[in-house]
Amino acid sequence: MIKAYITHPTVFPFQAEEPWTIVGNLCETITHLVGMLGDDYEVKDGVAIHRTATIGHNVTVKAPAIISAGCFVGSNSYLRGGIFLAPGAWVGISCEVKTSVLLECCAIAHFNFVGDSIIGHDVNIEAGAILCNHYNERDDDTVYVHIDGRRVSTGLHKFGSLVGDGCRIGANAVLSPGTLLKPKTIVRRLELVEQDS
Repeated sequence: MIKAYITHPTVFPFQAEEPWTIVGNLCETITHLVGMLGDDYEVKDGVAIHRTATIGHNVTVKAPAIISAGCFVGSNSYLRGGIFLAPGAWVGISCEVKTSVLLECCAIAHFNFVGDSIIGHDVNIEAGAILCNHYNERDDDTVYVHIDGRRVSTGLHKFGSLVGDGCRIGANAVLSPGTLLKPKTIVRRLELVEQDS
């Protein structure tokens, strides 16, 4: 399934087809990968930052995390819960990213929340967009996805989105938990995407 959304070559080792399995095991995967990195990374307390990455003022990065070559993380951003930024990924100022993979050359602008998600190659997310990862309004907060007309349980209480390569997400848009966006999808500004209503 992941190969239908992520078609561009990537350094991230996808070891499962279901994005929720990848997200559910992300901390363990990143912890393993940190131990395999070379001298181009400065590793401290489970956080690996490439020497060519740019990290702004007052950024908090909690382990495990890998910030690859040429990445940018803007001031006052908060990265936690298992983070993988592939080469050239961009996180603007005052963003929160939790348990997520951001692939090559993708960018999230500023004042965004990206939770428990996989963001494909060359994705652009404008300011203020939110990728939700949890249903607090449902008695059963298990996240479901829709695949080929079928409602499929992820088995997780927190799963955000799988955003395919080349997608564009407009300012202040909201992606509900369990959103799957095919490559090159455009989400308009202020749009709500709710595939499991």
